Amino acid sequence: MPLIIHSRDADKDMEQILKTEYLKQPFSAVMHCFSSGQSLANTAIELGFYLSMSGIITFPKSHNLRNIFSKVPIDKILVETDSPYLSPVPFRGKRNEPSFILNTAKVGASIFSMSINRFSEITSKNFDRLFKKASN
Repeated sequence: MPLIIHSRDADKDMEQILKTEYLKQPFSAVMHCFSSGQSLANTAIELGFYLSMSGIITFPKSHNLRNIFSKVPIDKILVETDSPYLSPVPFRGKRNEPSFILNTAKVGASIFSMSINRFSEITSKNFDRLFKKASN
């Protein structure tokens, strides 16, 4: 089972912890609701972790976050709702619902210049690869 990591406002500390612990015993992980900087994204990618995009990616002022995700290998991307929080545009400020994930995925697809169907197929396969037991 992969480690689920939710890190906010602690990029340098998190980078150090991840590198130190990974050297002791390699593990798989997902950076849940990723909204950190490029350096932590790079560390996560170097360690083979997945980065999960939430509704934050749809916010008008999230240009930097979209740029960071554009540099992540597509086979390391996941999409999530983070329900009941962080509803994507145009539902921002409302209680997040699982059905809103399509709005987040559409922005993800645009970041990678692909159709929503192709993006959904890839991110679903990524989920299956990371959470093997869940997909059986």
